[in-house]
Amino acid sequence: MRHLTTRRCAIYILMMILSASLLAGCNAGSSHGSAAAEPVTGENYYLDTVCTISIFAMKGEDGTSVPASDMTEAAEAAIDKAFAECAALDKKLTRINEASEIGKVNNAGGEWTEVSEDTAGLVQKGIEYSELSGGDFDITIGGVTDLWDFHADPEDAKVPDADALAEAVTHVGYNNIEINGNMLRINDPEARIDLGGIAKGYIGDRMTVVLEQEGVTSGIINLGGNVICIGGKYAGEDEPADFVIGVEAPYSDRTEIVGKIGARDMTLVTSGVYERQITVDGKSYHHILSTKTGYSVETDLDAVTLTAAKGKSMDIDALSTICLIKGYEGAKELIESIDGIEAVFILHDGSVEKTSGMEFEPVK
Repeated sequence: MRHLTTRRCAIYILMMILSASLLAGCNAGSSHGSAAAEPVTGENYYLDTVCTISIFAMKGEDGTSVPASDMTEAAEAAIDKAFAECAALDKKLTRINEASEIGKVNNAGGEWTEVSEDTAGLVQKGIEYSELSGGDFDITIGGVTDLWDFHADPEDAKVPDADALAEAVTHVGYNNIEINGNMLRINDPEARIDLGGIAKGYIGDRMTVVLEQEGVTSGIINLGGNVICIGGKYAGEDEPADFVIGVEAPYSDRTEIVGKIGARDMTLVTSGVYERQITVDGKSYHHILSTKTGYSVETDLDAVTLTAAKGKSMDIDALSTICLIKGYEGAKELIESIDGIEAVFILHDGSVEKTSGMEFEPVK
């Protein structure tokens, strides 16, 4: 795995967050003694994307603010611990590596496999969101996703064999998963768990806990479309202001935003059909796959951005994918029914809609 660690200036953080679908206004005023004019920033490549952590303010063990001039060493140590947590969880939860806990479950031929509390708990949450979606989102879709390669070079891109897809969807069924404490098994030996629609959010939540345990009071985690704001930015003497998060315009090559969201102690997740696509014989296929057909789902949404309180990244990670599958009307009805979660929807026709409680400033 490629491993990068850098300390960069604030403008680079803006560029990195923009490239991951969300643009955060990360500048911090220098008038507050505990807030750095430029954040201490770390960058790594995990979860199939560039990940960044930016720390603006910290408190010491005695609870008092750490002066910006003394913060670098402690912030770098906190960043390293958060990325270590990310790496450890990714190693357990990825389906790509047969030696991972999920890999072992998938290759156990239906036998019981012992896993960690992390894996068992996340699979349980995945089952719950699979049930919530009526099976449209299903964490046993791994056998289908294995047939597609959305990272292929354009000249090598191909659509999987129709018969192979038809066979693979017969093994999609979250009800085949059994959990008994830290023991897991899939009753259908051909089924494969894929936590790609929920694991990144879970990892982001865990990284947040690590950073706060290390004393971080103002910072941003960006995991490629999953953004978590710890606290806010300091614009005045005492009171923190919101970070400003810009929502990317789909297909804009990360050069345009459709609007802005103020965020403080908040998590935001953007999912879009444009994120990974291939084109074969003039037809485009995206990575949000139907559990019924194995092909890309038909949806009138290009993208959805969900917001929730800090600590809910796992939940809105799963829900953002469910929204894309359901389409605008079904997605809006679902999100309006869940307390504490709001949404911005970008439709194929370029129109932008939102839920009733979303505070969103469109860009004219």
